[in-house]
Amino acid sequence: MLQSLHIKNLALLEEVSLDFEAGFTAVTGETGAGKSILLGALSLLAGERSDKTMVRQGATSCEVQASLYFSDSKAIDQLLEQLELPVCEEGLLILKRSVPIEKAPKITINGSLATLAALQKLGGRWIDFHGPGEPRRLLRDECQLDLLDLFGKTYKELSAYSEAYHIWREKKLDRERVALEENLTSDQIDFLREQLAKMDALELTPEAIETLERDMARMSRSQELLELTQSLSNGLIGDEGLQTRIAVLLRDARRLEGIDSASKSLADRLSSLAVELTELGAEFTTLGSELNFDPEQIEALQAKMNTWLELKRKHGGSLSAVKTARETMRKRLEAQGDITGTLARLDKEISVAEALVKKQGLVLATKRKKAAEELSKAAAKAIVQLGFTKAEFNIRVFTLAAPGPKGDTTCEFLFSPNVGEEARALSKVASSGELARVMLALKSILAEIDDVPLLVFDEVDANVGGEIGRVVGEKMAMIGATRQVLCVTHLPQVAAQGTCHLVVTKDQTKQRAVVTIAPIQASRKARVSELARMLGDRTAKSALAHAEELLK
Repeated sequence: MLQSLHIKNLALLEEVSLDFEAGFTAVTGETGAGKSILLGALSLLAGERSDKTMVRQGATSCEVQASLYFSDSKAIDQLLEQLELPVCEEGLLILKRSVPIEKAPKITINGSLATLAALQKLGGRWIDFHGPGEPRRLLRDECQLDLLDLFGKTYKELSAYSEAYHIWREKKLDRERVALEENLTSDQIDFLREQLAKMDALELTPEAIETLERDMARMSRSQELLELTQSLSNGLIGDEGLQTRIAVLLRDARRLEGIDSASKSLADRLSSLAVELTELGAEFTTLGSELNFDPEQIEALQAKMNTWLELKRKHGGSLSAVKTARETMRKRLEAQGDITGTLARLDKEISVAEALVKKQGLVLATKRKKAAEELSKAAAKAIVQLGFTKAEFNIRVFTLAAPGPKGDTTCEFLFSPNVGEEARALSKVASSGELARVMLALKSILAEIDDVPLLVFDEVDANVGGEIGRVVGEKMAMIGATRQVLCVTHLPQVAAQGTCHLVVTKDQTKQRAVVTIAPIQASRKARVSELARMLGDRTAKSALAHAEELLK
């Protein structure tokens, strides 16, 4: 859960530090007060791209920082390890992002510098945004299928199907490639064989290529290297080297030891140094002897290097590109031997792969159909609670004309807001307000399944009347029982049900507009006043009385 948030110099907000609690937090304020600043700060920490125009005028940079606590941080720690970032200490994740005007942006995760991509991957694990445009996503087929798969927990079945589908598609592409290939001429076959022979003469591994390039570099500067190793060897163990001078010093040290036994340890250390110098000099001598390349070695090494450089130039400039080219040429030559036989073999493999796709697709479809029945019932019940007393909602799972990446089945959400009308596709019958309530109903169900700890709703109650607002608030509170919820709302019926309440205000009485964000749940008077304002007049007795009733 989100524990604390610090914002500095973001848009019209100068600086604020906020502490958050579990459950449902309502965010209210006048239209244009700056509620989007709070959501903007969270978006930055979730990996949204930054814009220097968001920095408060007159400031050199803006900063946002958050601390998040995970009672079980195993999953988030695994992701941090994959990203080569420090894991959470005692379940605490610290995110910080600064956007300077004149310098490059800076991101730190648990105190370590990180990339925007890493922040985005983490963002997908701790926060889920639902803005005013969210209900419109329900009109897209892929969104409906994703919601169904989330509810049905089809991860394993979808993964197994995707793997089978990928193999099947690769086999089909191989067959298309072979079928389109023309018979090679004898010269083309000879060329391919020559290229493969050159590649096979080299050991195409990172270690072998690294050794080849290192040996070539040593050979090209062998004379210089030989002179250096000889100089070092002579300086250490030559007639006038350190070994000779150390021997004289060692004799004096042993004489000193004979006079004063306390110096024995110093003499021993000097003796060890003499041995180390001797060994070091011998190693430099050995290294120098290895640099004496004979003419045959030089010729063989140059030939291998020329072959490697030629292959790199022709086939993409990297080891992986050369290996890919080798495999392509090998397959092409292999197919030339018997194109008809190759096509027959691929047809059999395609048939086996297709059968597996159908098998895995059937398993996935069965689970989706069961999930569709259960989600239809749960969603219909939740939709009734949101004011559709006679509405009908169901999910139809149907087979596609051809298998796709996400299965050979998909789904369609069908809805009828009025009694006596046939349920049809959402895009054909639902208004914006109806879509908002259907999405809220689905989200309230899926919140118990999804493991993202923080859900942010931005004006989810748009196009919803006051009477239904109470139910929306109840849904927020219900989701807040298992997830942390932050909801920007204009309905007092929603705000009154928050366990926490943040008010955003904009002060324009001075020379410059200033936005502030403050918690008011500790003061019943302040909260009643804010709810009365939302009802129309914070000074009216009727509004104040109504606000008191809402809080009860």
